Amino acid sequence: MSAPLQPRLDRAMSSVTIPPPKCMLRPLEVPFRYLFGPGPSNVPPRVLAAGGRGIIGHLHPEMYEIMNDIKKGIQYAFQTQNNMTIAMSGSGHAAMECAVFNTVELGESVLVAVNGIWGERVAEIAERMGANVHIMVKAPGGVFSNGEIEKALAKHKPVLFFLTHGESSAGLAHPVDGIGDLCRKHNTLFLVDTVASLGASPIFMDQQNIDILYTGSQKALNAPPGTAPISFNERACQKMFNRKTKPVSYLFDMAHLSNYWGNDGQPARLYHHTGPVSGFFSLRESLAILAEKGLEESWRHHKEVAGYLWKGLEDMGLKLFIQNKDLRLPSVTTIAIPEGYNWREMLQYIMKHHNMEMTGGLGPSTGMVSVRGMLKRTGNFWFEYPSSQGETSVNGFLIKQGT
Repeated sequence: MSAPLQPRLDRAMSSVTIPPPKCMLRPLEVPFRYLFGPGPSNVPPRVLAAGGRGIIGHLHPEMYEIMNDIKKGIQYAFQTQNNMTIAMSGSGHAAMECAVFNTVELGESVLVAVNGIWGERVAEIAERMGANVHIMVKAPGGVFSNGEIEKALAKHKPVLFFLTHGESSAGLAHPVDGIGDLCRKHNTLFLVDTVASLGASPIFMDQQNIDILYTGSQKALNAPPGTAPISFNERACQKMFNRKTKPVSYLFDMAHLSNYWGNDGQPARLYHHTGPVSGFFSLRESLAILAEKGLEESWRHHKEVAGYLWKGLEDMGLKLFIQNKDLRLPSVTTIAIPEGYNWREMLQYIMKHHNMEMTGGLGPSTGMVSVRGMLKRTGNFWFEYPSSQGETSVNGFLIKQGT
């Protein structure tokens, strides 16, 4: 080493003033937990093993083949033949934002059904990117009739209507039949969230005329968080690929993502971003398990286990929040806590003594579901949840059935 270079190297090496953190010098420790909250789920060994395989390049031909497998698996799970079917690099929120950002432009009308936290989120996302947002509001767990939806479609003339199929904050599986037909009648795209319901409750994207459908990897699919399947039909593609302006997000721009997933008919896939390679391995394996088991059997199994849980809870004298069994989400059950009990103390006790995670609700259902009317502000919106069950206050928490 030359003499002039040595002093410079010494100075560079001695410039480190922040020592290595002690926590980084210890082995990683992760406790085992029974994940009975609304998500994420416990991941089966087969899926964990898939995620632990050696990394390959995100633009390697073998990776493209795995992505093609994922696309076919999503098409099966969604029951769709849509070519524009991909998995987002991110959680369910990534798919949620991708759907809104690509199909809505500044000042366009958006209609959102709000009966829990996920409608609130979509309303805020659309408002932030400059849409003219209109909301339909019901108490957590409330159901919108097709008549109410059509009236709002006719009044607001939205380009997009959002509905949550599996509202995990209330344990509700919202009916979908007929709504897609109404949206087509009013020239509106129908966007449906199935993050908490896919694989557990029946959904038929093509048959039910759903224009955009998305889910997350970490719920009934039993994969780690971080990937989010989404599909657009031809109506949605016509809207998003004939925009006057570019989407507000580069990462979620479907013009680029469609090429990355080989859906745009181009001979070569170009670099857009580095996808979660290990996450795609895991997602591919979880979709393979679903395909091997079969959708009908998966739906039947979730319904059977849920029914067993519901009966056991009711036999203990507990009250379920969604009273109509046909409207209960098989993958997430909401339970009313008896008066006189502190729900936080109960959940802490269960975690401490049994290593079981349950949660105290989400958004408007956190801890207490007020049936006398709640005001909750999200973004520039005040969501007023009307009374639907008299003057009683019901504490609630969520428990997710194992799959």
